[in-house]
Amino acid sequence: MDAALMEEHFGPRDELELDLLLEAIFRHYHYDFRGYSRGSLHRRLARAQHQHGCDSLSQLQHLLLRDPAVFADLMGFLTIQVSEMFRDPAYFRALREQVVPHLRTYPSLKVWIAGCANGEEFYSLAILFREEGLEDRTIFYCTDISPAALEKAEAGIYAIDRLPQFSENHRLAGGKASLSDYYTAAYGAAVFDKTLRRRAVFAQHNLASDQVFGEVQLVSSRNVLIYFDRELQDRALGLFGESLVRGGFLGLGSKETLRFSRYSDGFADFDEGEKIYRRNLQDLKALDHAA
Repeated sequence: MDAALMEEHFGPRDELELDLLLEAIFRHYHYDFRGYSRGSLHRRLARAQHQHGCDSLSQLQHLLLRDPAVFADLMGFLTIQVSEMFRDPAYFRALREQVVPHLRTYPSLKVWIAGCANGEEFYSLAILFREEGLEDRTIFYCTDISPAALEKAEAGIYAIDRLPQFSENHRLAGGKASLSDYYTAAYGAAVFDKTLRRRAVFAQHNLASDQVFGEVQLVSSRNVLIYFDRELQDRALGLFGESLVRGGFLGLGSKETLRFSRYSDGFADFDEGEKIYRRNLQDLKALDHAA
């Protein structure tokens, strides 16, 4: 069956099969995708069905419950790992020019990169912090739901044909050196300097079920919330807020917002255009109870 045709219409039976499949994944593999955007899940799982030769989600469920390798492959469909270094350069320039001066006032820093995917955002921030003289006082917590993505992030190896875009983004983000200073190219790949990882902790974390990190000064989680439904978006934003120190900063993706969230009153717009917010003195738990 053609994957495009499978994506055209999702009826009540499809919704029921999706509910059962997500519940099976949660109970058997302990990954919780039940709060992810339904339309996005249907589209991605339709492609997974096509790849595994299944006519229904029920058949796909049967396979993944009996073969962990099928579930490992399915994770590649359920989690989006597409990014680039210094993606949306204006965001990183805003961090450099507006947020970094505030971060300099802290004797030590913790940065949480939630949904770090294959590591592009981490290396962007590590390079930025090195160029701004903050690297040695910073610990980076790089988390993702996907173990395979974390392995790639920790390796720091990217296809060489991606480097021109990475380099241009870095320049537009206010880079103070050539991006080539931070990697070695060989055999069609670029390997980023392992010293960039010496202050990094890579850990599996599920925003749907896991808890907060200790006090951090910056949370950067970009283009993750767009794949969640409203309830899970609120849960993630609550985790971010509870993890941030008062006056800490939250960076979201260009299509994401705190507006309409139950926690919107817990943050102030810092750079509305670049979706950077600042944690205010509001008690987020009080907001949670009020909702």
